[in-house]
Amino acid sequence: MSDVAGGDESEGAAGAGQDTEADHEPPACEHEETAEDGAPSSAKRPRMMEHEDGLEGSAGPDLTEDKLPAEAEVQSRQRTGDGSEPEVHEVPVIDEGEEEEESHQNGADLHQPSLEEEEDGRQEEEQDDKDSADSPANGLHLGLDFTQNPQMLTGSWTEYSNFPENYLKGCKWAPDGSCILTNSADNVLRVFNVPPEIYSYSWDALTEMSPVLRMAEGDTIYDYCWYPKMSSLQPDTCFLASSSRDNPVHVWDAFYGEVRASFRPYNHLDELTAAHSLCFSPDGTQLYCGFDKMVRVFYTERPGRDCEERPTIVKKQGQSGIISCISFSPCQSVYACGSYSRCAGLYSCQDGTMLALLPTLHHGGLTHLLFSPDGNYLYTGGRKDPEILCWDLREPGKVVFSLKRNVSTNQRIYFDLDPSGRYLLSGDTEGVVSVWDTLSASPDANEELLQPQRRFQAHWDCTNGISIHPFMPLLATSSGQRQFPWPGDSEGDSASDTEGGAASRPQEVTREDNTLSLWWAGPLGAAEDGETRRDQEAVVVEV
Repeated sequence: MSDVAGGDESEGAAGAGQDTEADHEPPACEHEETAEDGAPSSAKRPRMMEHEDGLEGSAGPDLTEDKLPAEAEVQSRQRTGDGSEPEVHEVPVIDEGEEEEESHQNGADLHQPSLEEEEDGRQEEEQDDKDSADSPANGLHLGLDFTQNPQMLTGSWTEYSNFPENYLKGCKWAPDGSCILTNSADNVLRVFNVPPEIYSYSWDALTEMSPVLRMAEGDTIYDYCWYPKMSSLQPDTCFLASSSRDNPVHVWDAFYGEVRASFRPYNHLDELTAAHSLCFSPDGTQLYCGFDKMVRVFYTERPGRDCEERPTIVKKQGQSGIISCISFSPCQSVYACGSYSRCAGLYSCQDGTMLALLPTLHHGGLTHLLFSPDGNYLYTGGRKDPEILCWDLREPGKVVFSLKRNVSTNQRIYFDLDPSGRYLLSGDTEGVVSVWDTLSASPDANEELLQPQRRFQAHWDCTNGISIHPFMPLLATSSGQRQFPWPGDSEGDSASDTEGGAASRPQEVTREDNTLSLWWAGPLGAAEDGETRRDQEAVVVEV
């Protein structure tokens, strides 16, 4: 990709009071109670302790200064911009032919009895257990476990307390699982590295997370996404795209936080226009951008203004409204577009031809959609809409089941599927995270309401973002929303309230909670086994 920097790359943060929704759309209507002025950021720590079941820890030194373990498939990011290439840490590879070589050394030319093979297999498993527990590759063998509530590990809250009402707007894991990307009301994209203590199960040593990169856009950020082939072992692939109001689409370098390239969409009046949604094609060669009744396709290796225009309405038929979200099928050459007109459409990746237009069953404009890993189902959710609908794409228009969640504002609230497609997780306006087991639904169901397997209070405020780690049982959640003061919140009204006057506020006061949190959603026995192995190794070293 050529280094073409875009214009209007202001690094100042805009005010938090700007509308986070698309142009020509009604603003968010969250009439919630504001938090008490001057509340210290450390006040959130007791809330974390409540979920951590006794884990101790407080804000400490910046984790970015710590060296990542040699086994972690992660490399620390530099913000110096000196051009030096960061050190690469590789994951140790276990030789799959170890058993075969051992049999030849023992003179076994013929096939061994099954009992001996089982014994060799047990020896290999014991050898694997002796490998360092710090390796994230061990997480590949750990699945999600929702028989109990996830356990909070760490998070970041001080980072978002330096700016008034700096609520978050979502979080997304990098495709290689090495870091997390967040968006917030101060129009700054932040990148957080995974703390190395998580790999070694040293959870007692975890401190508050600090960002290693800050990328400031000039205005309200509409959407952002990772390059799908991103790998920390290949710096050229470490970049992301973002779109903000009255600015071109920027491609950011995820190592140095600089603008690597820009894509400039223009409307029919030859005026620069902002994309409302972004999504890379699965192979990363194209960037799809959503506009009003239009999708523009840019080629990743050719920054600039040249693009392919794909209108969603042809001869007054098709999908109307602003294209607010885009997702690609993992199995077929098909992509889906959701719009603020409360409907979703399926299109061909070759030429953008509409394949199907799903019925308008949502109560509000679509804000997020997601394909299942097998490509047979599409999940859609909207704003001010209490349901997530599961569509069977083999019978377009058929809703298999619906999932209930509390979404009472215009805010975009994400949901996510685990890599197997079994568990779907979503937050809601009240800060509760719900977990649904999609395999428990009957395939012959017709709009049946699927009950959640588990619900837990993740934040005191709206849980707007949730992202599942690509290969470890880790969850990332983000919280916060725009707070509106009640009419009676003033010094002059405090006396009348004290004297028994009619109170103008509800008794339950919504507390402001602008936080990024990491949760362990795997078996807790894995952490205990890791600690046991470290203790045994320590004893051996001492002897």
